[in-house]
Amino acid sequence: MQKKDANRSRYGNVALAALCFVLQLALAPNLAFGSGRFNFAVIFAFCISLLVGGRRGVVYSFFAGLVFDLSTTGPVGLVALLLTLTSYVLGLEERNRFSDGAAACLSSFAISSLVVIFVYHLAMLAMGQAGSLFDVVVLRTLPSYALTFVAYLPFNHHFTKDAAGGVSARPRRGSHYSVKGL
Repeated sequence: MQKKDANRSRYGNVALAALCFVLQLALAPNLAFGSGRFNFAVIFAFCISLLVGGRRGVVYSFFAGLVFDLSTTGPVGLVALLLTLTSYVLGLEERNRFSDGAAACLSSFAISSLVVIFVYHLAMLAMGQAGSLFDVVVLRTLPSYALTFVAYLPFNHHFTKDAAGGVSARPRRGSHYSVKGL
C-alpha cells in the first residue's frame, strides 16, 4: 500500500531546491573543468520531473531554468525553455520513476542533460560567446556534462534508495514479519 504524504514531499522539494540553489551559486562559478561548469538547475529540474512529473515538474523546471539564466551571463529564458520542454517529456508518466531503479533514471538523466547542455552551448555560439563548434562541443559541452553527471550521482542514489523504502527488501533476522516458518 502506498501512502501519499503531501507535506513530506513538499518539504523535500523545498529542501532540494534550496540545496541546488546554494550549490549553483556557491560551487558552480568557482569550480570548472576546462570551460565547463556544474549545472545544478538541470539536476533539480530533472529530479523533480522524475519524482513527480506532470504540471508540477514543468513549473519547477521553468523556475529553476529562470534562476540559472539570471545567475549567468547567457540569454534570459533559454535554459528555462529547455528545462521546461525536457521536463515535460521526462514527466509525462506523472509518477515516481526512481522506483524503476537507478539505471533507468540514470539513462534518462544522461540523455536529457546532454541535449540541454549541448543546445545551450550551441545557442551561446550563435550569440557570439563561443569561438567555434570545437569550442562548443569539446571545451564547453563535454566538461559541463561530465561535471553535471557526476554531481547527479548522489541525488540518483538518494532518490532510488528512498523509492525502495530506504532499507533492503529482505527481512532482518528475528523480525516479526519473517516468513521463515511458513
